[in-house]
Amino acid sequence: MKQKLSIVKIGGNIIEDQESLSQFLQLFAQLEGKKVLVHGGGKRATDFSKKLGIESKMVDGRRITDAQSLEVVVMVYAGLVNKNIVAQLQASNCNAIGLSGADANTIIAKKRPVNEINFGFVGDVIAVNAESISRLLSAAFVPVFCALTHDGRGQLFNTNADTIASEVAIALSHTYDTTLYYCFEKKGVLRAISDEDSVIRRINMESYQKLKQQKIIADGMLPKLENCFHALNNRVQRVCIGDLSMLEPKAQLFTTITL
Repeated sequence: MKQKLSIVKIGGNIIEDQESLSQFLQLFAQLEGKKVLVHGGGKRATDFSKKLGIESKMVDGRRITDAQSLEVVVMVYAGLVNKNIVAQLQASNCNAIGLSGADANTIIAKKRPVNEINFGFVGDVIAVNAESISRLLSAAFVPVFCALTHDGRGQLFNTNADTIASEVAIALSHTYDTTLYYCFEKKGVLRAISDEDSVIRRINMESYQKLKQQKIIADGMLPKLENCFHALNNRVQRVCIGDLSMLEPKAQLFTTITL
């Protein structure tokens, strides 16, 4: 019987709210079994870019990462945000270790091809070193990944944190009974964006297509759902979307994604 593993991706709005972040990290630290945390930090990177006089360029919510922007995201993601999270987890008796995809050669990516848009130093994941991550888990470490990968030839890439969470979950599902959690500021996928309690409790591929046609699921939620189904189609056992209360032992109000 496989050991249970929780992969949790934390959203930027929680990271930016210190009270919410503290509550989340306490709940995460209390999660039973082996676990991995994945985070971004885009809003903090945008703020630091502004302070440094570097213009942040976004297309459909995705960051154009030129050489200057890459320096900022490396400093913010792998430095300020990651080490703050690791320190707070250590304070909750959770033996966290901060990582990028370059550490222990855990996540390999390739530069996103230039089509209509040149995203610059943005990477698409091509391989996850499950053995390296499993060794850390077996040694009772809790890996905390920031949204950075590498190409194995010395180049770092900015990489979507939702995608990293999905690909890490897929790679580890060969060894573990894996649940993937996307934790953000909403209680789940909402039927009406203005109604915080209109959570759609369960979404499968058929209902997802209908919700897309009705424009109930749109914009930034679309790539998140695509990552969910990608994970489920590749042996991840469960995928859930909700706010930090989703991690509570008796939580009920969140969205579960199924095939």
